[in-house]
Amino acid sequence: MKRLAAVLSLVLVLGLVLPGCAADEGTTDSGDSTSGGEATSGDPIIIGSALCQTGIQAPLDEPALRGAQLAVDVLNEQGGILGRPVELRAMDGQSDPVVVGNVAKQLIAEGAVAIIAPSDFDFGGPASREAQANGMVGISPCASSPLYSSTALGDKQFTMSMWNTTMGAVMAEYAYNELGYRTVYVITDDFIDYTKSLSEYFIVAFEEIGGEVYFEDTYTQGQADASAQVARIKDLPEQPDFVYVSSYMPDLALIIRTLRESGIDVPVVGGDSYDDPALFEALGTEYGSEIYFDTHSYMSEEGHPDYPAFEASYEAKYGDKPDAVWILPGYDAVMVLAEAMEIAGSTDGAEMATAMETSTFELLTGTLEWGDASTGHEPNKAAAVVELNEGVPSFIGWMTPEFLPAP
Repeated sequence: MKRLAAVLSLVLVLGLVLPGCAADEGTTDSGDSTSGGEATSGDPIIIGSALCQTGIQAPLDEPALRGAQLAVDVLNEQGGILGRPVELRAMDGQSDPVVVGNVAKQLIAEGAVAIIAPSDFDFGGPASREAQANGMVGISPCASSPLYSSTALGDKQFTMSMWNTTMGAVMAEYAYNELGYRTVYVITDDFIDYTKSLSEYFIVAFEEIGGEVYFEDTYTQGQADASAQVARIKDLPEQPDFVYVSSYMPDLALIIRTLRESGIDVPVVGGDSYDDPALFEALGTEYGSEIYFDTHSYMSEEGHPDYPAFEASYEAKYGDKPDAVWILPGYDAVMVLAEAMEIAGSTDGAEMATAMETSTFELLTGTLEWGDASTGHEPNKAAAVVELNEGVPSFIGWMTPEFLPAP
C-alpha cells in the first residue's frame, strides 16, 4: 500500500536477555551484583512508578508496569546504569489524579531520580508536575494528548507516545487514501482530554484531505447506552462510509456492539484505546470485523524484528506471553531513561532532558525523537496501523501522516 512503509530495521539499544524469576509486584529489587552480566556496585538508582495499578486507568498502566519491571531486570543483568544497580519502586496511582500526585511526592522523597507517570494527561499530569517541581525527568509511556508537553508540564517532561495530532491524522489519511472512504460520522467520548483531542485532530486531518464529517456526536464514559447515537446515525439522509469512535473500554465495546446490533455495519475506525484484548474478546467473531485503528506497536516480528527475543524474555519472567501492547512502551520508557542517564553520565534531570532532546532512540515501539522544550517536546514517531477481523488483529504497517495538524 502506498505511504505504508515498514520502519527501518530497529536495533534495541540494550539487548534482551532471559531474566530469572519474577520480581515483587510493587518493587524490583537489585543486589550489589548481577548474575550473567557486568558487576554493579553502589547505591541503586531508583526509578519511581506512579502508574495506576487499579481503577479505570489500570488496563493501560498495569501492563506498562510489567514492561518496566522487565526492563529493570534486563538492565541489571547487563550491568545496571552507570555501573549501579537499578530499582523500580512502584506505588499505585489508583486512577485518581490526587493520589497520583501524592504517590509521586512520596517516590521522590524516597530517592527516585525519575518518575514514570500514568498514560494519560488527566491522570499522569500530576506526577509529571511533581517531577518538574523537583528538577527531574518525568515520562509517560502512552499519554498522547498534546497537552502532555514541556509547554504545559515543564522542560523535563516527556511522553513516549505519538501525540493525537499524529494518531488522528494517520487514521484520517488511511481511511481516505487507502480505504477510499469519503464521509464519516464521529462519536466522541467527552470524559477525558485524550478522547476529545483525538477526535479533534482526526476531524481536522480528514477535512484537510477532502473528507466530509456528517456530524460529531458525543458520548460520556459510563452512560452505558449508545441508543441515542445510533438513532441519529439512522436518521441521516445518507449513511456515512464509516464511523470514527473515540472512546475506550469498557464502553468502547458497548458502542461498537450497539452499532452492529442495530444494523449499522459500516467500518469503525479509532485510535490506540482499541488495542485491548478485552475489546477483541467482547466483540468476538460476530462484531469484531472491519475495525481499523492505530497504536504504538504490534506484538509480533512484523512489528519489530527483535520482538521474539522480547517475548521470550517476558515469558521467562512472567510465565506467559505478553497480553497487551501497553507492555512495550512501559519497557521502552525505562530503557529511554537508562540511555539518557548513560549519555548524560549522571542522573541529573536537566542533563537527562538534554540527552533526550538531542538523541534518537531505537525502541520496540519504533524510532523516537523529541523536539526541544520550545516545541513542547513533540514526539516524532510513526504509528502502527492494525485491522481487526473476526476479533483477531492483524498488522497493516507503520505510517506517518503527510499532513500533521498543529497542536
